[in-house]
Amino acid sequence: LRSRAGAEFFIAPHAPLPADTTRFVGDAVAIVIAETPAAARDGAERVVVDYEPLPAVTATGDAVATGAPLVWKETASNVCVDSEAGDRAATDAAFGRAAHVVRLETRINRVTGVPMEPRAALGVWDEASGRYTLYAGSGGSVRIKSDLAATLGVPERAVRVVAREVGGNYGTRNASYPEFALVAWAAKRLRRPVKWTCHRTEAFLTDYQARDLVSEVELALEADGTFLALRGTNTSNVGAYAVSFIPLAKGVAVLPSLYRIPAASLRGRAALSHTAPTYPYRSAGRPEVMYVIERLIDLAARRHGFDRVELRRRNLVPPSAMPYRNPLGLLHDSGDYVAAQDRALALADWAGFEARRAEAHRRGRYRGIGLANYLELNTGMPHERAEITVRPQGRVDVVMGTLSAGQGHETSFAQLLAEWLGVELDQVRLITGDTDVASVGGGSHSGRSMRLGAVVLAKASDAIVDRGKRIAAWLLEAAEADIEFAPRRFRVTGTDRSLDLFAVAAAALRDDVPEGLRGPLAGVSDETVSVPSFPYGCAVCEVEVDPETGVVEVPRYTSVDDCGRAVNPMILHGQTHGGIAAGVGQALWEQCVYDPATGQPQSATLMDYVVPRADRLPSFTTEISEVPSTSNPLGLRGGGEGGTTPALGAVVNAIVDALAELGVEHIEMPATPERVWRAIRAAQAR
Repeated sequence: LRSRAGAEFFIAPHAPLPADTTRFVGDAVAIVIAETPAAARDGAERVVVDYEPLPAVTATGDAVATGAPLVWKETASNVCVDSEAGDRAATDAAFGRAAHVVRLETRINRVTGVPMEPRAALGVWDEASGRYTLYAGSGGSVRIKSDLAATLGVPERAVRVVAREVGGNYGTRNASYPEFALVAWAAKRLRRPVKWTCHRTEAFLTDYQARDLVSEVELALEADGTFLALRGTNTSNVGAYAVSFIPLAKGVAVLPSLYRIPAASLRGRAALSHTAPTYPYRSAGRPEVMYVIERLIDLAARRHGFDRVELRRRNLVPPSAMPYRNPLGLLHDSGDYVAAQDRALALADWAGFEARRAEAHRRGRYRGIGLANYLELNTGMPHERAEITVRPQGRVDVVMGTLSAGQGHETSFAQLLAEWLGVELDQVRLITGDTDVASVGGGSHSGRSMRLGAVVLAKASDAIVDRGKRIAAWLLEAAEADIEFAPRRFRVTGTDRSLDLFAVAAAALRDDVPEGLRGPLAGVSDETVSVPSFPYGCAVCEVEVDPETGVVEVPRYTSVDDCGRAVNPMILHGQTHGGIAAGVGQALWEQCVYDPATGQPQSATLMDYVVPRADRLPSFTTEISEVPSTSNPLGLRGGGEGGTTPALGAVVNAIVDALAELGVEHIEMPATPERVWRAIRAAQAR
């Protein structure tokens, strides 16, 4: 983020227990420790806090208004970041010569991850070693270790973090929460392990939330529909503590999406409020802005007589323009955006939709179809490491800094080694999550695990083959140049003399092996890869609306997603399905609601916060496109987030299309039955 002239960023301190002021309902003020959970709850009920009520501000627009109650008295306003990107002069000039301008002001609703397993933490203090150990589900133990050491004021070597199986992540587990430091601190103070487990209602109060963006954006077009420029302001509600600006920064950078827009000028603001902090969640920052640009395009098509498919096709960046630099400086390395859109339309039977619309009309339903293209921006922690050791007993140990929360790392990484080393899948053991073993790595976020992990895994695998050739040459009394490696065997070229990979690993431990070759057959790769990647694709959604109740059903949903190369298509399809469910859920049902007068959460149970269910979703049609990324050695872009990214725009575009004959141009999310019903009644009354 680049600061506007004279605008200073304010990063609020975030103590595990605030000393004098609580800033959102859920801000912890005391820790109660007992032998049993029931006794701890009884003790917590005996704690009396003398609260002095303060005026609350929860909505983004209210928080940035002049005279709004200040969340932090150390600042002159609740705007803690005010940034700008692009070329304002060129953009204003383009708008000045535009034949058409469309404007959208919208709020992207606040949501939360709702993982199946609530957060938990176990702190242990070891007096003999003087070390803390934290057991906690997370998206990356190494990052949590660094944060925990800083919070406790100790060297990183005094901290060990262990994460085992994690019951869902969605990004919200990647943060360092106050409870992590509190259980570690209490364990040392009591000289006993201390465990904390979150209840579901506590999770709704304290889990970091997401989205909550107010966007005011304009799109300028020539008379023939060619895009000229984009300008506007995104204001992100970051809650009481600014724990991350990633959604805001990425959203601003990628707002032009995969369209050719010559000029752009965008302002990005972060606003503090009396709500839970927001944090990266399922494609952080991108679903919000893809929704905005795709809604703008549909508005332009409807208001100015363009075909919405052809308007998109006219403005998509063609393969011949790659690499393409967008007006905000992002360099798209490769891709065929037109092909992805065309394939999605074909799979969705866009051409046959009007017959389905007519059939729905006969049943008294409004049926609509919407599409949304999308572009991802995958970055994440750039440092990753892989250590591979071939064990004589027929096992390959792989130590990595990634961490699976259901993404299938154990299968996908084993597949790669099966291809490169010729071993069986069940011979590969993946070791992650313990910072005493996997001491380097960024965990799993921003589509980085396979995109970066496979690169270091490949280099470590190559190191094993290179060293194995030297050992095999000595064992077979041949020149190293004459040794070739085919799956699992080192062979003297042109002969039948060969050695098995595991036999070479065993021989490498013998005393008679030359000193330079002696030792475990292992390979290590430690890399920093700072080049981003750009997965992309297109989604098509069909909806049916009941005009009597406002209920929206989704009978068909189609998605085409380009990940560069797919290591395990089935796993990738599964991640896409989950991502679509999350996106549809936000578009139709999910919302974190706060009382604007008191800041009291009003959606703190699963009765009030509606999560998507399988019986309310169709069987998705998903297809993987594989245009190799030219900026990744293995052609990988990353996958798993694409399902969510276009879903907001595709669903709302479909709803608006269904109601277009009534004159409805836009509807805010979530498109609840009440909100849709009111839109229908308002349109009929006009």
